Amino acid sequence: MNSKKMKGMTLALLMMVAALAGCIGGDDDAEEIADVSGMDASDAGYTYASNVDNHRSLMKDLCDMKTAASSDGGYDFATAKDIYMNGKNAEKSDGSYRTLAGFASAEGKNHGYDAYYNMTGSVDAHIMAAMDGTGDFAGASDTVRYQGIAKLTVNMGMVAYTIHELNSAIAKADAGNVDNDSGAPHNWDEGWAFFHGPDEDYGCSPAKVMEKRAGDFGTTNADGVANTFAATEAAMVDGLAALQAGDSAGYTAAADTVVKNLVITYSQAVLKYASKMDNNDSGEKYQAEGYAFWKAIEALVADHTDSCYNNQTHGSAWIGAGEASNCDAFIWTQHNGQGDYMCYNTDIHIVYAEATNETICDGFASVFPGSGMPGYYADYGASSMNGVLDLTDATQLGTSYDVGPWLAGAWAHFGITAEDIGTYS
Repeated sequence: MNSKKMKGMTLALLMMVAALAGCIGGDDDAEEIADVSGMDASDAGYTYASNVDNHRSLMKDLCDMKTAASSDGGYDFATAKDIYMNGKNAEKSDGSYRTLAGFASAEGKNHGYDAYYNMTGSVDAHIMAAMDGTGDFAGASDTVRYQGIAKLTVNMGMVAYTIHELNSAIAKADAGNVDNDSGAPHNWDEGWAFFHGPDEDYGCSPAKVMEKRAGDFGTTNADGVANTFAATEAAMVDGLAALQAGDSAGYTAAADTVVKNLVITYSQAVLKYASKMDNNDSGEKYQAEGYAFWKAIEALVADHTDSCYNNQTHGSAWIGAGEASNCDAFIWTQHNGQGDYMCYNTDIHIVYAEATNETICDGFASVFPGSGMPGYYADYGASSMNGVLDLTDATQLGTSYDVGPWLAGAWAHFGITAEDIGTYS
């Protein structure tokens, strides 16, 4: 699917969009919620301030969809699509059902995905391609389509909904509406419902993905809990309290922490599955998993994957959310007039370590003189990722890819360290 560059897509911008986009209506209406018998007041360490039982029930829809679409379910994509489109477990007080498709296809949701893909209902479009075997999934095997259905709905879908609810909560709080049942805390509760859901359905949630990837990369705490989950849970608990207290700095910081840890988790997932694409037996399965996990964060990180091409090393300097003029700013210089020479960028203050002499350092340019060839590539890391994870291109299989450099600019933007990512084993 085509993407469009969205410069400076930060949580603060999404908050502004939330204030303008009518974020209170539709599926967020508090009066539509019906009590669901047997649900606790808390999931994991988060206690809800309002009734979001109906939203929590959507996690069971995800579990039922995955079962139907799996090999054990006979790859029953029709049943999975019916649950997705029409609902099964989240019955509202008027007898209708809240649906996963309703959120994914809705206009004005405040997650930034539609703006990035330049498409209304972009989340739904990705999921439906897997459901129907069209678009990116045209000609795909049942195994690949299952991975798309299972992974896109749980990750791209639920992550988008989570971000939407956090931004909606911030917009309401900024407007002074902190009522537990109809204001900011209610939307914040919905965010946890979409991220974690009922404890009994936790295995179908993005929170479970945090646990799995932390296990893969050795990023758990002394109690064996994913660092990402511990940080996210604490931020959600603290953010709810901040919303109720009208503490703007507190709830904004909490939302930023949640997004940061989502980026860590899905970066780990993409790193894992891109590296496994050389598997002779399961390469296409791993490619599909990498694709689905990538779509969970592409809209959040793509703008921070710009590069400058070096015509001497034929490599790239990753400059984050840069611009063409940044590629002209590499110079061969000493630090403060002393010490070793280095290839230093005077605009964005990075060093290109691969340049061991001035000739190599001079190999950067926004446009190479005389040739007209570009040296600056916007969203190059994201474009490269989409090439590797092109499900219609079998030539990408058979190779193990290290995609870490493509994400380095995004990690710097979100304050993510190598220790946060860990090492895959």
